[in-house]
Amino acid sequence: MSEELVQDPVFGLRYRFRRRQRAEGDVLEVEMWVDPGGGVTPHVHPAMEERFEVLAGRPSFLAGRDWSTLGSGEQAIVAPGVRHAFRNRADEVAHIVCRATPPSTLEEFLRDAAGLSRSGSLTRHALPSSPRALLQAAVMAHHYRDMVTLLFPPMPPPLVQRLVFPALARLGERRGLRAGSFAELG
Repeated sequence: MSEELVQDPVFGLRYRFRRRQRAEGDVLEVEMWVDPGGGVTPHVHPAMEERFEVLAGRPSFLAGRDWSTLGSGEQAIVAPGVRHAFRNRADEVAHIVCRATPPSTLEEFLRDAAGLSRSGSLTRHALPSSPRALLQAAVMAHHYRDMVTLLFPPMPPPLVQRLVFPALARLGERRGLRAGSFAELG
C-alpha cells in the first residue's frame, strides 16, 4: 500500500490509491479527502461501477439527475453508464472511499488530472488555461475515452468530443504530449 497522497488543488481533493484482488475481480480503492467546495464534475464511466462510502463529513452525490447528501457510514452506488459527480458543500473536509470495479485506468486518469491541476494547466473552473493545456486535455480525454466521458459544461457534447479530440490529441502527441506523463507535472 502506498502512503503517497496525490494533491489536486483545482478540484480540492487528495487521493490515496490501493489495488485489491477479490474473488469477483480487481478493485481500485480510492481514498479521498474532499475540501469544502471541492468535488468532481459530472462524468460517465461506460464500464465501471463505483461504490462510494462516506467515512466522515456530509458530501453530496449526483447519480443521474438527483443529488443526495450522505453522512458517515452511508453509501452511494453508481452503475456503469450513469452520469454522476460529487461535491463537498459542507464546512468540513469530507473523507470518502470509492471502490471501482473493474479499475480500468481510473488511477492513471486521476493522477494525470491532478498533475495538470498542480501545474496550472487548469483554471479553477477546470478549463484548460492555455492552448498547450487544451492539447494536454485533449490528449488525456482521447487516451482515457474508453474509461470516462466528461459531461460538464462548457465541455463539448460527447459527439463533438469524439469528433474534435482525436485531431487535437494527434496534434498534442506530435508535440510530445503523452497521457501518463502529466502526473509528474507541478
